[in-house]
Amino acid sequence: MAIEVFNRIEKKYLITEDVCGQFLDKIIPYMEMDEFCRDGKFYSINNIYFDTENNDLIRTSIDKPVYKEKLRLRSYGVPDFNDIVFLEIKKKYKGIVNKRRTLLKLNQAYDFLFDGIMPSEGDYLNVQVLKELKFFMEFYKPVAKLFLAYDRVAMFGKDDENLRITFDRNIRTRRDDLRLEDGDYGDKLLQDGQVLIEIKTASSFPVWLADILAELDMKGTSFSKYGTEYRHFMDNKLQKRGMV
Repeated sequence: MAIEVFNRIEKKYLITEDVCGQFLDKIIPYMEMDEFCRDGKFYSINNIYFDTENNDLIRTSIDKPVYKEKLRLRSYGVPDFNDIVFLEIKKKYKGIVNKRRTLLKLNQAYDFLFDGIMPSEGDYLNVQVLKELKFFMEFYKPVAKLFLAYDRVAMFGKDDENLRITFDRNIRTRRDDLRLEDGDYGDKLLQDGQVLIEIKTASSFPVWLADILAELDMKGTSFSKYGTEYRHFMDNKLQKRGMV
């Protein structure tokens, strides 16, 4: 069963394919492939991000406050209306990430997000999280803003399942057709040959992992997929107005 409420530390590294290959070779003895990619293949994750009409959530996030939060609807691959998806609030306070999410059918998620209809059927529902989502929506009145997808390989620690390392490639975005069933396409966010690695853990990094990061001189970054896209979006708007 998918974990629906959890806290963890997340560190990100934006690296080249070459460094990624070296890193992967070194961590393999300590890690296992996630069930979605046991054969080593990437799987796609599709998201719709929601924000206020004035983009208050992402603008606040870019300013690196002590506390920030975001709302997104997520699917694995392109779903149909009866497929299960995730609706989640992702919060970050002083570097600690907290996720609160529930499973929903896609049609239930749309009824809830666009019409405020609380879902009532399905033993997969997390009622407490739905109440928190309802409060979030009533407070912010969010609307769909961005489709963002990427191809991922995920691994977890052999000795610590709370240690998770993900490799994201081909990050793509669009600001129209903002429904998950509309297809998996968009403009590239990263340069060719770049990979975003995220290391997620409930505690400190194990010594072997810290040693590998130091050996490869991998430096952490504050890279945000949504934040980077928003900066590009605003830069393009300014350029079209002749203000840059």
